[in-house]
Amino acid sequence: MRKGVVILGATGSIGRSARAALAALPKRFHVVGLVARNNLAELAAQAAEFRPEWTVTTDPARAGELAELLPPDLKAAGGMEKVHELVTAPQTDIVLCAIVGTAGLEPVIAALRAGKRVALASKEVLVLAGEIIERELAANPSAELIPVDSEHSAIFQCLAGRKHREIRNLYLTASGGAFRTWPRERLAAATVEDALAHPTWNMGAKVTIDSASMMNKALEMVEARHLFRVEPEQVRVLIHPQSVIHSMVELNDSSLIAQLSRPDMRFAITYAFTYPERAATNLPALDFSTRLGLELQLPEPGRYPALVFAEEAMKRGGTLPGVMNAANEVAVDKFRRGEIRFPAIWRIIEKTMSAHEVEPQSDFQTIRVADAWARAYAAGLR
Repeated sequence: MRKGVVILGATGSIGRSARAALAALPKRFHVVGLVARNNLAELAAQAAEFRPEWTVTTDPARAGELAELLPPDLKAAGGMEKVHELVTAPQTDIVLCAIVGTAGLEPVIAALRAGKRVALASKEVLVLAGEIIERELAANPSAELIPVDSEHSAIFQCLAGRKHREIRNLYLTASGGAFRTWPRERLAAATVEDALAHPTWNMGAKVTIDSASMMNKALEMVEARHLFRVEPEQVRVLIHPQSVIHSMVELNDSSLIAQLSRPDMRFAITYAFTYPERAATNLPALDFSTRLGLELQLPEPGRYPALVFAEEAMKRGGTLPGVMNAANEVAVDKFRRGEIRFPAIWRIIEKTMSAHEVEPQSDFQTIRVADAWARAYAAGLR
């Protein structure tokens, strides 16, 4: 029987990769729902291809516009109420969450409570509410949380069949982004176009800038801490410019297990859909007839303040990781608008985190209040 899939964030880079992954496995999966906020033309095109039960824009005011773009026999809706209905529907087996920002929090919780598999690509869910998600998984043992980020998927695959007590360290690999080889003094002159010139991955603008600042890795460190229930000091980062080794696990006997593939999100997405099986695909394999030249090195001390922010956020927990994320989003927006120079991204995050009074992750309201405070505070910084 084919499994039913709902895609949240269908028109983003992850959503488009999921489209390709699903199109390659039509006998195993069918699309129950497609959800996006903007780019309704792309959403309608996907709906025409997959013919889901519902195609949804999270903006209720645009439901009519979406309906006009769809074939007449397909149904459109708007608003989060329909999203919640889709992620908890009996015919839904898997929910891929690729929504940017805080909007993915409540649908993920709803899906977990309904015992669904959540294929998680949205960093914000675990960064803002990792402690809450851990409690939800403990309370709903039939639910599954499978990571889609290439780094976390790699660790998840490396840990297959391993006991938790065998984990010594997790190593997240990082390309180093667009500025890996730049002298530090040159960063103040970096433009948005410079930051978007990622050497190996094709991603959205925000995450590409996060790669340049290493804030994407800072967020992934927090995610890894919750996904794999390890201590902050067990989450480490290595610079790997080729983006072929996606992450590694060091076991308690000092062995290292790594997962390698070409840098293509379809690998992680397909595995999250088919786990614990592996499906035969036509995805490109590594070519060992050419010299791969794999490099691994520790981050240069002091070069990436974002990694220090993550260590502090993991140790203190509560609302601080969410504050770090919110301050980064504000700072990146300022950089993209030309209001600040690139190094000011780190300065805004540091000042916002230092000013925050950390609260426990008791509920969504606490998280929302901290998020709003951080955005307002960071907005006043330069």
